[in-house]
Amino acid sequence: MNTIGTALHVRVYTGESDKWRHKPLYMAIVEMLRQEDCAGATVTRGLAGFGAASRIHAASIVRLSEDLPIVIDWVDLPDRVERVMPKLIEMVAEGLVTVQEVNVLAYHHRRLRELRAGAPVRDVMRREVKSIRPETLLADVVELLLGKTYHALPVVDEGNRVVGILTDGDLLSRAGLLATTAQRELTGSELSRELEGLRRSRQTVGVVMTPDPATISEDTTIADAVRLMAERAVKRLPVVGADGRLIGIVSRLDVLCALSQPPVKEAARQTPQPGQHSQVGQIMLAGVPTVAPEAPLGEVVDMLVTTEQRRVVVVDRKRRVIGIITDADILHRAAGPERGGLLQALTSRTPLGQEAGSSLSGRTAADVMTRNPVTVHPDTPLLEALQLLLAHRIKRLPVVDGEGRMLGLVGRGGILESLAREL
Repeated sequence: MNTIGTALHVRVYTGESDKWRHKPLYMAIVEMLRQEDCAGATVTRGLAGFGAASRIHAASIVRLSEDLPIVIDWVDLPDRVERVMPKLIEMVAEGLVTVQEVNVLAYHHRRLRELRAGAPVRDVMRREVKSIRPETLLADVVELLLGKTYHALPVVDEGNRVVGILTDGDLLSRAGLLATTAQRELTGSELSRELEGLRRSRQTVGVVMTPDPATISEDTTIADAVRLMAERAVKRLPVVGADGRLIGIVSRLDVLCALSQPPVKEAARQTPQPGQHSQVGQIMLAGVPTVAPEAPLGEVVDMLVTTEQRRVVVVDRKRRVIGIITDADILHRAAGPERGGLLQALTSRTPLGQEAGSSLSGRTAADVMTRNPVTVHPDTPLLEALQLLLAHRIKRLPVVDGEGRMLGLVGRGGILESLAREL
């Protein structure tokens, strides 16, 4: 048996009653590792043990609800462990986390990291998928889409067959809600008012959903799935079995995450990855709107709502990038009285009127921009740019020259299309 690589074994010792945001900590950790596209994790419930508090916890017939020890084992690539570890440490307020180096002798379930043109979707799709019914009240599912977990929910009939899909874009275009990233910046009271109005309307999912969405089988190749996403201008595809029943979902992000991380591979065989030799300069978008830091906020909003990239880059007098502005940046940093007009403009994607623009007097691009954004150069490999996008949880990167001057913009969609051509 040949050793196929060195990995890290992370072990977390915690308690059964420990929580993270009202959820059992061990389940929250497992879900976080899955969302971060980690290789896998196992949770073990102990029979007895004690920790720093020196209290012995044991299972017995008369005390089955005791706070028993929980051990979580996670084995993965060193780079991925390094990336995810800060989130794990934040979640484990009480407990013990250890790391040790291990040799991986076999890992047959997820060798898909070497994505071939004919690699099947089953190797990257998510099998645990939240679905809803057409008759479900829209108000009951809006909060799921406005949270950080879901951006799309397959809609199924009583036989679990896909009849539609509900996305945050559907809420925007059909339900009159700004369910994009900007909506997630609403205050609790603003969101409560919108949800209460929606609840009174008794709207159902079936009225708002996109009916008869494109679906694929788990045997569909990843290259074909990417092509279908591009043709239909969608970011997610439900995966169905031969009987049409929902068995999973695959997203653009799932494919990108799979492409961005190499497998734990044999030292004697180095498989070239897509994107290693392609460069950012070959696919970047030029003509991205830019503004000076002193540009009035009204001007920035009008530029933002009329640009396809939905980004405005802030540059100094020598066109060096010093900031970037999204609709979420504007809402997050806007003053209370400004939010109404801004929400209306961002929802309808129309420029601010004179009255709304006048309420922003004195505010500038510098007041709302995200300073010192992550940037790349034209000769940056696509794979490296993709890893930056995923590590920083952003969708687009400014492309700059050696002096930091603005050249263009590169995003997840463009990278995926280019990598798909290499598969």
